[in-house]
Amino acid sequence: MIIRHLQYVVIASVLMLSGCSAMPTTWTHPPMAIPYQPSLQQQIQLARIEQILQQPNIPQTTLATIYYDRGLLHDSLGLRDLARLDFNKSLTLNPNQPDLYNVAGVIFTQMGLFDLAYEAFDSTLDLAPEHPYAHRNRGIALYYGERYDLANDDLLPHYQLDINDPYRVIWLYINDLKFVPEQAQTLLQQRYAASDKQDWGWQIVRMYLGDISEAQFLTEIAEQSKDNQQLALRLTEGYFYLAQRYQNQQDYSTAVMLYKLALAGNVYEFVEHRLSLLELDRILTAEQNAAPVEPVPPNA
Repeated sequence: MIIRHLQYVVIASVLMLSGCSAMPTTWTHPPMAIPYQPSLQQQIQLARIEQILQQPNIPQTTLATIYYDRGLLHDSLGLRDLARLDFNKSLTLNPNQPDLYNVAGVIFTQMGLFDLAYEAFDSTLDLAPEHPYAHRNRGIALYYGERYDLANDDLLPHYQLDINDPYRVIWLYINDLKFVPEQAQTLLQQRYAASDKQDWGWQIVRMYLGDISEAQFLTEIAEQSKDNQQLALRLTEGYFYLAQRYQNQQDYSTAVMLYKLALAGNVYEFVEHRLSLLELDRILTAEQNAAPVEPVPPNA
């Protein structure tokens, strides 16, 4: 039944896209995946952890690992507050956990608490200077903190470690649009040309470069996703990076729609899901701050 429903979604999406323009404002039924639901395995893992925690005399380091693992599970289910409680317990028991500081930094970034995010990523790199993700995540936090030069200092070396990772190129480009806007498109083209172009994420770069239209980009996601899981993952990424384009063009109403679509798959673990929430909050806050104050009647 799920497979039949997925086929319907994909076919309907392709038919819709084939007849529309590239502008998202013309969409009536954008491609959608069946939203992620808690799996039986995740629920069993949580139940097992609860049983383990009832046992007496658990070593402190083991207990720290258990709370960390449960925090990751809560985070993957979108239970952010429960995840933070578990991470805090884990850190109290064992502060020597670079991966945990990295996760905490990502969560602080999502919450807009950038100074705390910087401190968390600094702690990760103090404990593990070669951590594979901390520089990228700190660069993203610095970008949202509008410290574009420092973001470049993290994102550029991170890209140079693997020039075939499209997401390193994409985040450099997003920061370049603020840091060196007149060079951003040229640098993106150069980095694309230097890559092996193997990863699916290069389609996002091709869309940014104008090599494929937005309709083609989404049609390929709908046609080529092998199952609902892959469809949900790719749409989460695709809608987020499309929203970035429209937000950069100051088309905030379209960006808001796209960020909401990025959230629709419930892919809580993806940075694009987390940052869609942050972007929506930032847009709403900016609109509220820009709204004119209504005059108070004299006899009110």
